[in-house]
Amino acid sequence: MLNPNLDKMRLFTILLMFMLNAGVLFAQTQDSVSFRRIEWETRRIAPGIHLKQAWFRSKSLFKSNQFISVLEIKPRRKNKISIAYETKIKQITDDFGERNQALAAINGTFFDVKNGGSVDFIKAGGQVINQNRLEKNNTRAKHQQAALVMKDGALHIDEWDGSADWEQKLDGQDVMLTGPLLWHNDKQATLDSNSFNVTRHPRSAMAITDNNWLLMVTVDGRDANSAGMSLFELRKILQWLHCRDGVNFDGGGSTTLWVKDQGVVNYPSDNGKWDHKGQRKVANVVLVKRN
Repeated sequence: MLNPNLDKMRLFTILLMFMLNAGVLFAQTQDSVSFRRIEWETRRIAPGIHLKQAWFRSKSLFKSNQFISVLEIKPRRKNKISIAYETKIKQITDDFGERNQALAAINGTFFDVKNGGSVDFIKAGGQVINQNRLEKNNTRAKHQQAALVMKDGALHIDEWDGSADWEQKLDGQDVMLTGPLLWHNDKQATLDSNSFNVTRHPRSAMAITDNNWLLMVTVDGRDANSAGMSLFELRKILQWLHCRDGVNFDGGGSTTLWVKDQGVVNYPSDNGKWDHKGQRKVANVVLVKRN
């Protein structure tokens, strides 16, 4: 004999799940519409290089305020990507950029805040500068499971193949391990639901679009003007920017995008103020140079 109360409970559960899924879908649709309709302020930096910035106010993106900067770099022979680093001391990102006569610089991978130097593998000019500092159980951190690989100034993003010496075999004069990976070969990368991934912070990323443009991306945070993003939200932003590959950099107070003749164009958070002066000293950056 059928139990009418049990049938009612099942119907209620189905309706509840439908409503929850519909709510999530509606929110995602609203966010994608807001992103598509925003008016980007665009500045030409050099041939094939443009800076685009958008400020989402009135909590119009992910139910929050957000300030996003995207440096678009067209793949040309003269537009080269490279690494700058320090092994002991730390410097602010704009010092790295100016010292290396770059067109632009974005903060790079994770580093030893106290002693300087990267905690992730870096090779520059064919020379290994830093090895990975493994976790206590002798495993890789998530930010050691993806790599920027630069050869003759061109860039691609690789995923760890599970081998112990993977980074040593990567074919590039410059290699920087970082992560977590967000997109790879047009497929969404898997993210753990740990605090680092789900909490909103300022974020920095590098990505490659479907038409092979390179993107340097910063999302400001820790301020009423811009909340920052979880990695799940940042992954969604890269999707809307039509990226096939994308990887997270060190973020938080390190998040900085510097452009020649423009200065720092985002709002670094390390001084707790909504201005361009709150840079944190870092151990490495990724540069755009023009030959």
